[in-house]
Amino acid sequence: MSEGSRFQLGVIGSLVLSVASSVAIVICNKFLISSLGFLFATTLTSWHLTVTFCTLHLAQRLRLFEPKAIDTQTVILFGVLNGTSIGLLNLCLGFNSVGFYQMTKLAIIPFTVLLETIFLNKKFSQSIKISLLVLLFGVGIASVTDLKLNLLGSVIALLAIAATCVGQILTNTIQKRLKVSSTQLLYQSSPYQAAVLFVTGPFVDRMLTNRSVFAFNYSFQVLAFIMLSCLIAVSVNFSTFLVIGTTSPVTYQVLGHLKTCLILSFGFVLLRDPFTARNILGILVAIFGMGLYSYYSVLENKKKSSIDVMPLTQVGDKEASPLLGTKNSGHYQYKDMDKDKGANEVFIKA
Repeated sequence: MSEGSRFQLGVIGSLVLSVASSVAIVICNKFLISSLGFLFATTLTSWHLTVTFCTLHLAQRLRLFEPKAIDTQTVILFGVLNGTSIGLLNLCLGFNSVGFYQMTKLAIIPFTVLLETIFLNKKFSQSIKISLLVLLFGVGIASVTDLKLNLLGSVIALLAIAATCVGQILTNTIQKRLKVSSTQLLYQSSPYQAAVLFVTGPFVDRMLTNRSVFAFNYSFQVLAFIMLSCLIAVSVNFSTFLVIGTTSPVTYQVLGHLKTCLILSFGFVLLRDPFTARNILGILVAIFGMGLYSYYSVLENKKKSSIDVMPLTQVGDKEASPLLGTKNSGHYQYKDMDKDKGANEVFIKA
């Protein structure tokens, strides 16, 4: 099996793992919150990250992966930013209506596209942009209900969008530029993410629920589902870093909206949540948009691959093609291209 085929299988595996684990943890947490009354989502997330770090530390001790040192300042900044984004998203849900919260999540995709275009010079084709609009329209129909606005909630929503987008872009950028795996980055950063939520979690949860996490009655059933949630979270956190590292932040957000549609469907089938014709229409439109996005993404990746493997080329006295970026005559030979560099670096002068 070629390296390209193994990479494609790895990407597909990470996408499937991300969807399956995310749907599983939502169902588990929904039972924990709705049926058992454990409403402390931010504190629970800090426990998720702690268990994730302990699991990865054990795996590292068993030599299942090799840790890689990353600049401490980078890791701390990255961990604090991601931990803050989780807390802000929970606050956003607490200070806004469910409909406005869903709109906040929808806004993450166009905001990510905007940031990558401005700061990373990344180009998105018209086809990709149209498919994303179709996807967002479908998810909006399926999930957005009321849109009640308030100043504090709007400010928190903007901060949550910014922190989430920057955190996901950094996840992708750090893995590629520092050449670290998703496991290595998650292992290095999870203690700092957990620390942020350990400190802020109880305060955030108290603001949202008017109850203290320390005064809750922890029965055996509650503890069992908390442990199950934490174990599933290991897979969720790992697959999140894996998907962003092997694809892109935008693809991860598209995948997130697929999860939203699946969760709505599972909620109707397993938990008998209310389901209307509007939900069904929105899910169908969103799936169509995801299909378009996948089709155009594969098409563009094939075009990029064909550039990467361009055969040996000779350039005479005439002006070279734009790809070569030179007017000088001479012979050129193929050079392996680093994926992080531009197409103009495919050739070097012999």
